[in-house]
Amino acid sequence: MASPSGQTRDANPGNPGLDHLPTALIATIMTKLDIPSILSLASTCMTFRSCAAHILSFLPNFHLLDIAPSMDLLRPLLPPDNPYLRSLKVDCTRLDDSSLDFLLRPSLQELCLRNCADFSGKLLSQLGHSCKDLRFLYLSSVAEKRGRSVDVLHLEELLSGCTHLETLILMFDVSIFLRHNFARVWSLASSKLISLEIGYISSVMVTELLSPAVGPQQSSNHPRPSILPNIQKLCLSVDYITDTMVSTISKCLTSLTHLDLRDSPIMEPRMAFDLTNNGLQQINAHGKLKHLCLVRSQEIAPTYFKRVNDLGILLMADKCSTMESICLGGFCQVTDTGYKTILHSCSKLYKLRVFHGTHLTDLVFHDIAATSLSLTHVSLRWCNLLTNLAVSRLRSNRDLCMLDLRDCRNLSDEALRAINTLPKLKTLLMDGCDISDVGLSYLSKGLMNTLVSLSVRGCKRLTDRCISFLFDGNSNRELRELDLSNLPNLSDAGVLLLAKSRIPISELRMRQCPLIGDTSVMALASMQVDENMCRGSSLRLLDLYNCGGITQLAFRWLKKPYFPRLRWLGVTGSVNRDIVDALARSRPHLHVATRGEELGTDQWDNLDDFYGQDYEEVDELEQWLLGEEDVSDDDMEDAVDMAELFE
Repeated sequence: MASPSGQTRDANPGNPGLDHLPTALIATIMTKLDIPSILSLASTCMTFRSCAAHILSFLPNFHLLDIAPSMDLLRPLLPPDNPYLRSLKVDCTRLDDSSLDFLLRPSLQELCLRNCADFSGKLLSQLGHSCKDLRFLYLSSVAEKRGRSVDVLHLEELLSGCTHLETLILMFDVSIFLRHNFARVWSLASSKLISLEIGYISSVMVTELLSPAVGPQQSSNHPRPSILPNIQKLCLSVDYITDTMVSTISKCLTSLTHLDLRDSPIMEPRMAFDLTNNGLQQINAHGKLKHLCLVRSQEIAPTYFKRVNDLGILLMADKCSTMESICLGGFCQVTDTGYKTILHSCSKLYKLRVFHGTHLTDLVFHDIAATSLSLTHVSLRWCNLLTNLAVSRLRSNRDLCMLDLRDCRNLSDEALRAINTLPKLKTLLMDGCDISDVGLSYLSKGLMNTLVSLSVRGCKRLTDRCISFLFDGNSNRELRELDLSNLPNLSDAGVLLLAKSRIPISELRMRQCPLIGDTSVMALASMQVDENMCRGSSLRLLDLYNCGGITQLAFRWLKKPYFPRLRWLGVTGSVNRDIVDALARSRPHLHVATRGEELGTDQWDNLDDFYGQDYEEVDELEQWLLGEEDVSDDDMEDAVDMAELFE
């Protein structure tokens, strides 16, 4: 193995290191890797470093989303003379308009720029001028920083210039554009556009955009053609989901297969600004819809779809027999009759999500085994009338891989006993359920051995023993994401048990656990998954917000070289603001959250469908470009002492 100094660790000439391989072979291997992996290799020896610098000049894909690089870091990684660059994905938190000429290349076909708050509308217009061959475009948070402006003319230049766009995702508030020109500008959009997602837009703007209104030189018998006629996927967050908007979308978008509408009203809407049974029966007017999501969020105020009942669901179900995915949130007047109609009418359904189903009971799933359904994803969050019986019925769907039962307060250990018979389950969310340590022990005794993500946030009866039960023997070795937040009886002893299990957890959330303290941080920092990995190396996200025992001592263990892959950290800023700021400065690519915000991406900024890379060991980028800081002897001695706890 090569050392960072460029010398091989094995001096035996009969056993040369990897850096003695032919350069062409090394380059071929590197081209198959993602950017973080290339940088990991580049940091090991001069041969790999030289080879990495060479291949960066002709790589077709540059994806670096887990850190927010500055221009100084990007320049050596993105050579300006790379004519083969087709896909660029970057977190732009530390970039602004001055980087546009460097980022926007004529050869690009796929572009993802996240967190563009410091950019102005110039970003949109320059995209239209410089990237005319774009097929996929994702932009988030454009011009959100105070003092940055964006105009409808910028949007016009984007749409008129990028004539090959197939997917456009604008994750920011587009209602800032003037309404009287908004619809006209969208008439310039590419005829090839099949997918459109918008972070926020008013329902009135949507209706005006799509309505085939009569132009000034046209008679009423010859209205202008519909805008965006080839759209197949439409995802919008709006102020109000209304009958008028739903009807307009259903009538004008004749090729629509995927419709996702979400709102979060600040007050109960009036009839004219609400969804009713009449609007619901307009859905799928052309019979092509496969995926439907209608959600009224209670994030701002406790508002619901009060004008939709079972009759509306029955009328909709008549046109939705070929539906494959349905998500309904906030339908407080719909009862078991409506939900059973969906299950019995949609024979191809494999994803079912219901939020705030206040009248949904076990009866919905009473005879689900008699249907032809093969559900793979089920989410029943905030359905408080459900009991263990419903879960027992659901287990007849042996292909279930995701089960979300968060905040179903009546579910107990017997539900986990039934869940344990699901052989393909990968994600299980049980936040707020009435489960105990014994219940979690069921997850280590049955058929299920594929669990990757588990959340038991707010399950008050759980104690330290749940960790030993969960990882009893060789069970649940595939678990990578674990949420233990808001557990009043979880202490440092439980984290020590987790560290001893040597499970390579990548995301660990323990926010608002009053008994978690410095010892937990030390244990995780010293945790060694296997002999070939550095201590604490598996964690990419660690949430310790408002943990009662965290003091200044813990921050010593959050510095380098500990937690080398950590990208997200949640702590309480009031512990010591200066220490928190110093940590953020020493690790510029670590997202340090101090105000209690949830870590990671939210539902409108989740790119899992597009970006499946596993970004690991990105700190080698810092090591390569900035130089690695030395590790003190005292720190290394402390690490050795802590390691003895796991032997």
